[in-house]
Amino acid sequence: MSIHLSLRLEFAGPTDTILAMSAPAPAIPTAPFTFDMDATDGAARAGRFHTPHGTLETPVFAPVGTAATVKAVTPAQLHDLGATLVLANTYHLYLRPGDDLVAEMGGLHQFMQWPHPMLTDSGGFQVFSLGDTRTIDDDGVTFKSHIDGSTHRFTPERSIQIQQNLGSDIIMAFDECPLPYDRAYMDVSLARTHAWLARCVAAKTRDDQALFGIVQGGVFPDLRAQSAEYVAGLDLPGNAIGGLSVGEKKEEMNAMLDVVTPILPANKPRYLMGVGTVEDLLNGVARGVDIFDCVLPTRMGRNHSAMLRNGRRLNLKNAPFARDEQPIDAACQCYTCRTFTRAYLRHLIVSGEMLSATLLSIHNLHMLVQLAKDMRAAILAGRFEEFSREVIGD
Repeated sequence: MSIHLSLRLEFAGPTDTILAMSAPAPAIPTAPFTFDMDATDGAARAGRFHTPHGTLETPVFAPVGTAATVKAVTPAQLHDLGATLVLANTYHLYLRPGDDLVAEMGGLHQFMQWPHPMLTDSGGFQVFSLGDTRTIDDDGVTFKSHIDGSTHRFTPERSIQIQQNLGSDIIMAFDECPLPYDRAYMDVSLARTHAWLARCVAAKTRDDQALFGIVQGGVFPDLRAQSAEYVAGLDLPGNAIGGLSVGEKKEEMNAMLDVVTPILPANKPRYLMGVGTVEDLLNGVARGVDIFDCVLPTRMGRNHSAMLRNGRRLNLKNAPFARDEQPIDAACQCYTCRTFTRAYLRHLIVSGEMLSATLLSIHNLHMLVQLAKDMRAAILAGRFEEFSREVIGD
């Protein structure tokens, strides 16, 4: 049964300014960040998160625009396929073109001409992925640029400063994302992540940005619970779950969500970072997650693969598609499926045409964006569990 709620919470004062955009600016709520819960169905939730650049209807999937661009797809195409939230990367934009330059250009929304909500990650995951080219201490991380080998340093304060220059609606705390199975190191790392979160809260000065804390703890239930309690206790506008989909088993990820989501406040949005398969979105929503992002759909698009609604994938470079007159998915209403055959897409791929990456990315992104919208509709109708079975089977 669907339980309808009416929750509205305010987290910040009035927004100071909104960037001038080529598209009409959306109406701004009195307080920049509020979360309304429209319905629940079991643990699954349908809500609305209000930001200075528009309202996000949840569940929502966010395409990843690492360097202020979703690879192979224009902002207009993102809008047309139904995207409402785009993620950009602090580490990459700090290195090139520089966060000061982005601020000078009017912030990310103006710079990349995306008038809708934006989220930036903290750069933590990228920095900690650099391996031997970075050094961690309790104050921050010193690392070498993957571009030219130059040395740089991120602290919680610096990450917040960069994200404030970028001007995204949702910003993330600087955290450490270690490998999930090292218990001894995870104890140390988690204490550091929590200390850094407190410093991020103290460093943030802009009222028109929502800071999300990040729950870590690897695959250890007690550490995940400890982290979720700490993050929840700070009463931030929203909360994220990090350090999953980094090599652990699906069963382990779901088990950690089962631990964490009941602890995180029901009246705040929950964001599962870096997850983007059909199965993972369904399992995440079933456990109370509201926001997802992943590079997977565009990465697959650049590597000749189409994502199907049931979770399977097609490698359209394969010879059997050479004379296939079907669209990728006859039920899909994306531009690619409404317009082109599998045979044409294969022709573009084997010819090395850039358009193949664009058309496949449009399809893959539309499929996940639409899946999120359909999950929302199913929750509102009180039939999420049935919908999930219909999509991926029992």
